[in-house]
Amino acid sequence: MEKLNFVKNGELRLPPGFRFHPTDEELVVQYLKRKVFSFPLPASVIPEFDVCKSDPWDLPGDLEKERYFFSTKEPKYPNGNRSNRATSSGYWKATGLDKQILTSKGNQVVGMKKTLVFYRGKPPHGSRTDWIMHEYRLLNPPSQVPMENWVLCRIFLKRRSGCRNGEEKEMESLRGRVDNRKVGKLKMVFYDFLAQNKTDCSSSAGSGITHESDENEESSSSNTFPYVRRKP
Repeated sequence: MEKLNFVKNGELRLPPGFRFHPTDEELVVQYLKRKVFSFPLPASVIPEFDVCKSDPWDLPGDLEKERYFFSTKEPKYPNGNRSNRATSSGYWKATGLDKQILTSKGNQVVGMKKTLVFYRGKPPHGSRTDWIMHEYRLLNPPSQVPMENWVLCRIFLKRRSGCRNGEEKEMESLRGRVDNRKVGKLKMVFYDFLAQNKTDCSSSAGSGITHESDENEESSSSNTFPYVRRKP
């Protein structure tokens, strides 16, 4: 059976309706482990790319989505274990403790996940960005087993919480506009009971505020207010 290949020009291109949302366990066991030991992969959906040779926004793929890459670790020093994670515009810096990747059955440790944040500039004075990378690696196997120095990287742009607050403010604004429309339907009528009516003084009313109503008017005795006539 021919292996499916969904990587074109270094980018993952799935048919419409398909999504690639693997779990941590699937990334380590089904993809990274097979890649390290040169076993056939379930499908060609993860391209090979040196993620530290380019800035995160210049990597292949859609910037709005999670992107996955097989990459090799380049040592920072010839005889050291630290990796070189510097790019042209900044560097990747590890944050927090590495997390163990466990199997869903048996809780066996199959790999580790390191979280890194991208900083612009030169260390140690770089400015933190919202670019995040999860770097998956296998546990160290016995020395007699040949293994390539592959890691699997998941890179994405973190969404800020302020976006959610902005949505809430917009909803509050919409609610306020609806309430204002309801209040606007109540028309207010002002009566000046102290003004003289030259044509019919008996029809004058006292000062006050009332709302228009569609109900039948009651007797004039109940709707009139006492007033004081001015002396000529």
